[in-house]
Amino acid sequence: MGLKEELQAAANPTKAKVLQGFFRTGKGEYGEGDIFLGLTVPQTRAIAKRFTHLGLPEIKKSLESGFHEERLCALLVLVHKFGKADEAEKEKIFDFYLANARRVNNWDMVDLTADKIVGEHLLANPSKKKILPLLAASENLWERRIAIISTFALIKKGKAEDTFKISQLLLRDSHDLIHKAVGWMLREVGKRVSEEEEEKFLAPRYKKMPRTMLRYAIERFQEKKRKAYLHGSI
Repeated sequence: MGLKEELQAAANPTKAKVLQGFFRTGKGEYGEGDIFLGLTVPQTRAIAKRFTHLGLPEIKKSLESGFHEERLCALLVLVHKFGKADEAEKEKIFDFYLANARRVNNWDMVDLTADKIVGEHLLANPSKKKILPLLAASENLWERRIAIISTFALIKKGKAEDTFKISQLLLRDSHDLIHKAVGWMLREVGKRVSEEEEEKFLAPRYKKMPRTMLRYAIERFQEKKRKAYLHGSI
């Protein structure tokens, strides 16, 4: 069986209905029109491992699928290929990912892949970081989320500068999914780099931040400090 057939063989219609609600697929919602087969992420990962031989043209075909899990599975194959590739092939995968970024069109797809492809490539090729502000300025929600989540790879190496730059660009973003993503990455800076550095960024900005972004960013702070931020008394 091919990738599509394996995914469809594992479909669970009951689970699919739950996922379509969870991922906000109704009219006017961020996942409008997305269709689910009803697979869990571990199921999708397991199938992706059996299709790591797929080439970019085949992956592109799956990215054009209307089924959420087929697009996710194709992206997980791409992550695997990137991890095993030489530098020339990584360059091709990086370019391919960005060229198809609008098909990385739900938050789980972004969160499971952006730092592992875009972020990792930028670690090895710092001169290409100029793509991040361009993505952050996109009208496309998912490209903006890719911009901030990609910096997770840098955070894991103790580098917070790019996270702060992209967070600043997205500080007034109107979408809740960006508020959550920025807050999450700032929280990771505090956890993995330095809480002091995180606070240097927050102190002059926290009163202007969307509430959700702030809540995510300060989640690991001690209760007294967290309440001070929430009450605007820092």
